[in-house]
Parts: sequence; C-alpha cells; structure tokens
Amino acid sequence: MDWKKSLNIAAIGLVAWLLVVEWNQFQDNAASQIPVQQSAVMIPDAPQVASSNTELAQISGQSAAPELPTNDELPTLVDTPVEELAAVETKLDTRLVVVTTDTIEVTIDTLGGDIVQVKLFEHLNKMDKDGGDPFTLLTRTSRNEYIAQSGLIGKNGTDTREGRARYTASASSFALDPDQATLNVDLTLNQNGVRLVKRFSFSRSEYVIGVSYLINNSSYEPWEATFYGQIKRDSHQPLVESSGGISPYLGAALREPEKNFAKHDFSDIEEASVKTSIEGGWVAMVQHYFISAWIPPADQLNHFSLRKLSGQDIYLLGFTGEKIAVAPGASGEYGAQFYVGPKDQDKLEALAPYLDLTVDYGFLWMLAKPIFAAMQAIHNVLGNWGWSIILLTIGIKVLLYPLSAASLRSMAKMRSLQPKMERLKETYGDDRQKMSQELMALYKKEKVNPAGGCFPMLLQMPVFLALYWVLLESVEIRHSPWIFWIHDLSAKDPYFILPLIMGASMMLMQKMQPMPTDPTQAMVMKVMPIAFTFFFMIFPSGLVLYWTVNNLLSMFQQWYVNRQLETASVGKKGTPSKK
Repeated sequence: MDWKKSLNIAAIGLVAWLLVVEWNQFQDNAASQIPVQQSAVMIPDAPQVASSNTELAQISGQSAAPELPTNDELPTLVDTPVEELAAVETKLDTRLVVVTTDTIEVTIDTLGGDIVQVKLFEHLNKMDKDGGDPFTLLTRTSRNEYIAQSGLIGKNGTDTREGRARYTASASSFALDPDQATLNVDLTLNQNGVRLVKRFSFSRSEYVIGVSYLINNSSYEPWEATFYGQIKRDSHQPLVESSGGISPYLGAALREPEKNFAKHDFSDIEEASVKTSIEGGWVAMVQHYFISAWIPPADQLNHFSLRKLSGQDIYLLGFTGEKIAVAPGASGEYGAQFYVGPKDQDKLEALAPYLDLTVDYGFLWMLAKPIFAAMQAIHNVLGNWGWSIILLTIGIKVLLYPLSAASLRSMAKMRSLQPKMERLKETYGDDRQKMSQELMALYKKEKVNPAGGCFPMLLQMPVFLALYWVLLESVEIRHSPWIFWIHDLSAKDPYFILPLIMGASMMLMQKMQPMPTDPTQAMVMKVMPIAFTFFFMIFPSGLVLYWTVNNLLSMFQQWYVNRQLETASVGKKGTPSKK
C-alpha cells in the first residue's frame, strides 16, 4: 500500500473536514428568517400588575443576596403593543435621555433607568461608497429587543410587583465636551425621605458605562435593598451584514466557579436555566465582533442567572449583588460596570479576569493569543491589516520551515520515484499484495520513508487553525481594506478573485507533488482545488488572503527543496569514482 500518499490525502481530508465542520457550525442562517429591519421608533415599557404566581425576590435577614425570580423577569414588564405606538410616540421624548460621547450614543429610559439603545460611532453597520451609519448594538424597537436593565430590589427596592420607579433628569440630552475626560448623568428619585441618585458614568474613548446608586437616607428607618443588573434580549439575529457567509456564536457567556468561560446558547437556556455564585465574575451577551457585559464588584459575592421567560422569546442574563444597608441619617453607594462595544481583548482583560475569553479562539487559544499579538504588532508598524496578514503568514512559514522542510523533501523524493512506481503498477496490475511488497522494497532501496512527510504536516495544522480563528474573531479586521477591490477583509471577495487565485495555486502545488497511483485517490486530489475554490468564495477575504499566501509560500518552499535535491543529485553524479 502507498502509505505516503494515503496519509497525505488523509491530512488534506482532515483539514477539509475541520473547515466543513466550522462552516456548518457558523453558516449564515439569516436567509431562513424574516429579515429584521431597524426601526427609529423606541417602544417604552409599561408597568404591569403581576399575577398571583409571580415570584418577586425579597431580601430576608440572611446576608446572602436574593436570587432573581425563575418564573418571570424582574421587574415584571410588558412591551407596549404595536397598535398603540401612535399613542405613545407623543410621550416618548419626555422619558428618554440621550448621552453622547466621542465613541458611543446611549439612550436611557427614565422609567427604570434602562439603557435601551447604544450606537457605536467607530463601527459602522455596513460598508458602502457613501459610508454606513453607526452600528446599533443595543436596541428596543417594535420588532426586537436587546437592552440593559438595572435597579434595586428587596425591602426598599425601587422595582416592585407594582411596577418600576420613574426617575427625573435635569435635561433630555447630555454630551461629553471636547475638554472633558468624564461625564456623569444623574437620574434622581425621592423615596419616603430617602434620596436616590442613579448615576451613569462615561469616559472618553471608552465603552464602559458605570452604573451606580448614591443613597442618602434622611428618614428615621434603616434602608435596605439589593442591586440587580441584567441583559434582556430576544433571539433575533444581530443587525449586521453577513461576514462572508459566516455567523459565529450567538448567546450568553459567564464565569463560573469551575469554568472561567462558560457558553450557553439560547437553546441551552431554553432547556434549563443556569444559576451560579462567584466572587466577582461577569455575565455577557456574545455575538460576532461585539459583546455587552455586566461586571459587578470584584470583591463581593455575586449571584448570576440565565433564563428564558415562559411563553416568550425573551432571555434574561443577570446578576444580583450583596445587600446594601444604609442606617438612618447615613449615606451609602453601590456600583457596577456595563461594557457595550467591540471585543477588544486588551480592554476586556483589564475590566475583569477572563472576560477577554469572549474573543473565542476555541481550544487553540494558547496558540491564537500570541499569533494575534504578533499580527497586532505588525499592524502597528504597517497600518494595514491586509499586509499584516501577509507578513504574519510569511513569518509563520519561516518559523515552521524546519518542520515543513522534512515533508517537502519527502514529497520531492517520492516525486522522483514516480516513473518507477508507474512501472510497478503496469507490471503487477491489480495484484495489490505484490504491488505493496514491491513498493516497500523500492522505498527501502531508495531510503525513502513514505510517512516521513506527514507527521511534520500534522504538527503545523494547529498553528494554521489557530490563525484561522484569529482572522475570524478579530474585530480589528472588520471593515478594514487591503488594496484595490478588497475594501473589507471581513467580507467575502465581491469579485471572487482571491478564491480563484487560491484554487489556481492549489492546482500548481499538486503538479509539484507526486500523484497517487490509485485512480480514486488521484481523482480526489484533482477535485480538491475545485471544491476548495467554491468553498472559499463565501469566506471572509482576510481568511482567503491568508490561505492563498500560504499556498504560494509552500510552492516556493517546494521549488527550493526540489532545487536543492537536484543540485545534490547532479553533484553526486559528477563526482569521479575512486579506484
């Protein structure tokens, strides 16, 4: 049996299989859904009297914080029906507060103090010749909902079974001035002699929003409540154009006591709610390139839950903190952070331990992280992600050359034996046993190991797959141009030029390598470049660029090794024999 060729085909088949698995996992299923159109109309939440079986967490005398209720959301809310939109539009302006910084525009509903819309100025919803609009990450419209809620529950909580508190603000709009580094927006509420200030804190060039409560207890009674924060979302697909036919993981993630990065998609949460408690921690909603996340105090025990509302397409990702107690005549404070923006590894890592793992490189993250760091360092010099991908690919090929050289030499030697192998095939025909015996004798005579080149190839595969994940997950590449017709490395090639070049390079590589003597194996090898060409037509052009450059470098390395072997062979033949 031709072990060398069989193992080569197995290695190629394994790479193809892994790519197919990833594509099937991330394939864009938006076509099977009704397209979601973004609406400019914001729909306020209206309070609803809870039914008798609604469970509202109350603070007991125990030190542990209450859990969020399992049968309904907290607080109990219902969206205004679509047919009532006309009636509420006139009241809308009096409830919404818009905050603008250099990076984000945040809309806050004074009913409950929820963040109901966030626009990212430095990231566009699409790329076109006229330029796109700021990307809307959080939104509350007649068709979908993705918002951040927070409040106080318990003995003196602002959010009760009867509804939610209505705060007041000094203005309907706030803006971070060019000479300001920070901006505080206060919503106030007077509660039976207790003055509550719900403060939203913003900083220049940041996507972190501080959410804190300042409590001034002027009453004669002790004041007690517990802070909760949650992300409320339906299961709609993100409002973003398809990235080369790929739609990666969409769902919840949090840190658990036994697992630093635990993922739970919508189907998992629908099947069973998740509850956990941990000191510090975080809970996030993850999608391609962007996340939103609640980060409670790191030095307190926090209780997290993921759940789906019964009979509704609403998922709640939340936490409750430790009890806040303020004595009569005293003051107190509680604060948490809410991140809403791109999956920036450095910023996420600084916010909370392991939050940067939401940039999901899978099981190869230990390889992917240094690869991304190297690509980022190259970009800091070149200023172009396309050329950074090319230079990084060259660097990786150079570093792995000692491994690949053994494989290339083995293939070159096998190619030189191709005529002899063909004669053996003609001589022994269908006698596979005799054919295998003669092949092994030939390999032994020529000192060729048929499996010598496969192991080095397999060692390189984790590096290539890690780089694949880096290019897929890096928000920095989104909407980044390269040259000429490639205006977005995260989108597919609009003219399919790179996939065609990649397919042609695979065909040329095959001509430089020995073809299997088995007709079936030879047919698979010939079809592979065509299949890969069509396969890569829907991939982001940054990935196709990497694969194409890798193929071209492999061809050059194969040519170089062939040239060395030919030179060595000619030198041996030209050496006069000694008598």
